[in-house]
Amino acid sequence: MTIDSLPAEPASATVEVTDARPHLDYYLVGGRVPGTTVEGIVVEEFTRDRDFTTTGLDSAGWTPQAGWWSSASLSRDMRTDPEVLARVVPTTRQEAEDVYRALGGGQLPDETLLRTHFLNHQPIASAPPLRLGPAQPPAGFHERRVYRVLFAKDLRAEQVAALRTAWRTPEAGTSAAGAGASAASGRLDEHGDQFTWDLRRVGHTLAWGLDVTALLATDATVSLGSTVSELTNVLRQHGLIPVTTERFS
Repeated sequence: MTIDSLPAEPASATVEVTDARPHLDYYLVGGRVPGTTVEGIVVEEFTRDRDFTTTGLDSAGWTPQAGWWSSASLSRDMRTDPEVLARVVPTTRQEAEDVYRALGGGQLPDETLLRTHFLNHQPIASAPPLRLGPAQPPAGFHERRVYRVLFAKDLRAEQVAALRTAWRTPEAGTSAAGAGASAASGRLDEHGDQFTWDLRRVGHTLAWGLDVTALLATDATVSLGSTVSELTNVLRQHGLIPVTTERFS
């Protein structure tokens, strides 16, 4: 199963959805911002409930001066403090490795070792799924689930256009205007299961939300989690910072 996507750069790519444990998320502190240099890196991983909703966040930061340290407050500030948001940029492990080496850290540890630096867990409150939409799934499906992934930071117009192209968003699919209108959408059919998603501004346009609807005809809970994870990563590649994953049904 694949999800067509584009990285932060203009070149297109195809993201493979696998059953493996998701990789860690990497961020640069400073860098890519005019007039700044890279100060360090941040590594993060969300903890999740069995239904893939977010229950917490683990993180660790590294700078040449302080080495590795863990701070839940830094992860909170990365999502709420405008000054910190402006200085933090999502990146790939490959770029994090290059930065780590260039700043004198040597070889970036593997992800198993990086997780040992997660010492300050940040719990994220969760609640039973809210009911959004019909209670019963359409004929031919045994379950309907709706998730919303919230993101901090913003997208430029050209990044939204790139997502529309990558996800093959139909022109009529985003014709609505105003608050809550879909900016980009996509669809994936896999072994009888159907996944559809819409990206829109939420919270009075202060954040972005990705709404994912899964219609399940099989016992596809693993692929469901992988799909939500890969879609989240596509938006990280475009510069957004995930905040939490909620379930509506």
